[in-house]
Amino acid sequence: MHAVGNFIDGSFLPAQSGKTLNDFDPATEKIVATIPRSQTEDVESAVAAAHSAQEGWANLTLEQRANWLDKIADALEEKTEQIAQTESMDTGKPISLARRVDAARSVSNFRFFAEFGRQQTQQTFQMEDALNVVHRSPVGTVGLITPWNLPLYLLTWKVAPALLMGNTIIAKPSEITPLTAHLLAETVLELELPKGVFNLIHGLGPEAGQAILEHPDIKAISFTGGTETGRIVARTAAPMFKKLSLELGGKNATVIFADADLQSAVEGAVRAAFTNSGQVCLCGSRIFVEEKIFKQFKDLFVENVNAIKIGNPMDETTEMGTVISPEHLLKVESYIRLAEQEGGVILAGGTREMTGYNGPDGVGAFLRPTVVDNLSYTSRCATEEIFGPMVTLHSFTSEQEALQMVNSSEYGLAGSVWTSNLERGERFSSQIDSGIVWVNTWLHRDLRTPFGGVKNSGVGREGGQWSLDFFSELTNICIKGSNGN
Repeated sequence: MHAVGNFIDGSFLPAQSGKTLNDFDPATEKIVATIPRSQTEDVESAVAAAHSAQEGWANLTLEQRANWLDKIADALEEKTEQIAQTESMDTGKPISLARRVDAARSVSNFRFFAEFGRQQTQQTFQMEDALNVVHRSPVGTVGLITPWNLPLYLLTWKVAPALLMGNTIIAKPSEITPLTAHLLAETVLELELPKGVFNLIHGLGPEAGQAILEHPDIKAISFTGGTETGRIVARTAAPMFKKLSLELGGKNATVIFADADLQSAVEGAVRAAFTNSGQVCLCGSRIFVEEKIFKQFKDLFVENVNAIKIGNPMDETTEMGTVISPEHLLKVESYIRLAEQEGGVILAGGTREMTGYNGPDGVGAFLRPTVVDNLSYTSRCATEEIFGPMVTLHSFTSEQEALQMVNSSEYGLAGSVWTSNLERGERFSSQIDSGIVWVNTWLHRDLRTPFGGVKNSGVGREGGQWSLDFFSELTNICIKGSNGN
């Protein structure tokens, strides 16, 4: 069992109160770590350390900070298997997925922003009698609050650009999945990153998280998590005029037209629905299929879903592990019961039955991937974010009807459209109220592009230039009499 500490000013420390929280493996339900239950005084210490380090870090050149990102990437790459094993244990996801996605992307986030930073050139705007020069400076100390579904992946997605732009960091991972954040702290300590530049606070959202939001010397908050928590973040931070980025929930649509390559569409829809047990904000949990092929698609989709191997996350052949906790399992199961009450027909899953798992019966937050038919697209199960391995199927007869159904959601994060007519794919996608839409693919990411949602899915964008802009302040310097030479 790990005894995890806060990472403040280059040292691992317990909470000043001495209180701790337990961290559980969702597949075995055993305690695997204890973490500090931090309070306001712990955040105060972290902010003091960050402020002491701010000037020295900001005074490094962008090239020097980019070099640090590469050092961190190299060190994490050497720990690929450790990251994957740790993430699989902490989240219940298959080890193969943890290697392919979590560990790999955590490294590539640092590499991408290092190279992207080096490609930046100073913006200038020439007037007849003056030159405008856009100057970047750090925001200062920033708060990064990240969720449990992709712990290190999403933490590094924020840490890398924040460091690159010269900020110091107070990071808070989910108390449910703290272990790879701790591993990142161990890594920067081994590399001798200047003390106080990166600080890590563990604890509960209403305690440690709220203290980060309320601290007047934390100048920006980047939050990824649920929409309800996002409302609390906004209510707290916005009146203090902090910079604010919110990447929130989703109830994403997968739209399949009759002219789509059926096999590719089925495989894409299965992947979009059940990757990480459906616990990705980008997952497609509402599947809309043109009436002409609805039965054919449904039969093939259910066949593919039933073939998913669910079981021990550490088994190399496992395709789907657990949901994040027994408590979350009960939430998802409550929606399965609701679906039946609303008139839904369970076509697949809906039970805790496992395949290929040799562990004790009844232990672990396992749930078979669940497919529900015969529900209205306005039903609760088709409109509320479940964030688990459960999808609803719906048919449509025209583009107009499909668009109405897709845009009926209060969310607008992502979606995918499947059609052989690429002109229609782009045209239809442009009418969807969503921050991201893929055509004939899913989760195909170019890190230079804007990432974020509309409506209840968030405020602001991350990725490429958008991340650099969020983590820096821009000053326009207008020099009268300069010709730009």
